[in-house]
Amino acid sequence: MPMAKKIENEYQPDELSAPGETLLEVLEERGLTQTTLARRTGRPKKTINEIIKGKTTITAETALQLERVLGVPASFWNARQRDYEEWRARRDERASLEGHVDWLKQFPVRDLVKLGWIEKRKDKVEQLRELLSFFGVVSPDQWAEEWTSPSAAFRASSAFEANEAAVAAWLRRGEIEGREMPCNAFDPDLFRGSLAMFRGLTREPIEKAIKDLVRTAAMAGVAIVFIRSVKGVRASGATRWLSPDKALMQLNLRYRRADQLWFTVFHEVGHILLHGKKRVFIENGEKDDEEHEANEFAADFLIRPKDYRRFVAREVFTRTSVTRFAAHQGISPGIVLGRLQREKHIPFDRLNGLHDRLKWADE
Repeated sequence: MPMAKKIENEYQPDELSAPGETLLEVLEERGLTQTTLARRTGRPKKTINEIIKGKTTITAETALQLERVLGVPASFWNARQRDYEEWRARRDERASLEGHVDWLKQFPVRDLVKLGWIEKRKDKVEQLRELLSFFGVVSPDQWAEEWTSPSAAFRASSAFEANEAAVAAWLRRGEIEGREMPCNAFDPDLFRGSLAMFRGLTREPIEKAIKDLVRTAAMAGVAIVFIRSVKGVRASGATRWLSPDKALMQLNLRYRRADQLWFTVFHEVGHILLHGKKRVFIENGEKDDEEHEANEFAADFLIRPKDYRRFVAREVFTRTSVTRFAAHQGISPGIVLGRLQREKHIPFDRLNGLHDRLKWADE
């Protein structure tokens, strides 16, 4: 019995004979010759011989003729031919992919398996197939064309260049989950009108805040997904458009602090409202014009600029003053503290009790 490999929960034989061999077995069982079959089907003997040798396929018309002459259903012959052609295609594909197994080395495969994004395969070619299926491409060449060619939207980000394979995997997972998330068609007015509510969520318990954030954004046509990082990914957020009517905001907990998360949320909001739909924006501290605009949008929306300048001019920052100012702004004290620390008004080792620490639910 031939050995078999499991591919996507189905067993595929290592060897599969051509349908013509089965036809020859049936003829021998019936005591018929190829000449007799050719005469009864009206086919040239050469055609029958080429089918038996695997040089010619069994067409739907031939399958019907074999059913009439041999009593074996046409569906059997059609399925036999289809299975053989699929097996042969897989065999040829495997031969081609064997030359690309080193491509796997650039990916954090162990992390992807641990997170459940792909299945673990002992055979390297099958692992390669698994990764290609995850990305929805047929070969490493198509992956490179999609993700790393000069025309790819992802190339605009230095975060992608840092570890293109890892970032691509992280972005792809976000794309998969984002496409599955039900959303209304994008409504810029509704989305913009929701921002004040988003801002107020910074004072809520983080679990409730995230639930309300995701639900409300989806109503306005923005899918928000939280995707755990993998080794080599230094981005805290990313934004892109899955279609003209659906934006995707992808987040992780890179900094493990609520204030950093909320800043990233409003940074990505800035990209959605201010910038085009063709680029992919990956937030990792880069300083181009659009990233600078998104940073300004986030900073100014979270804390009213005039109020902040007046508060900073006092140069007296205590737990009480920071908490009181945050309450006046209607935001979390950690957001105020985080900005004061980033702008070096307060050392990073002061008032850290105001920061809310984050972790994934299963940690």
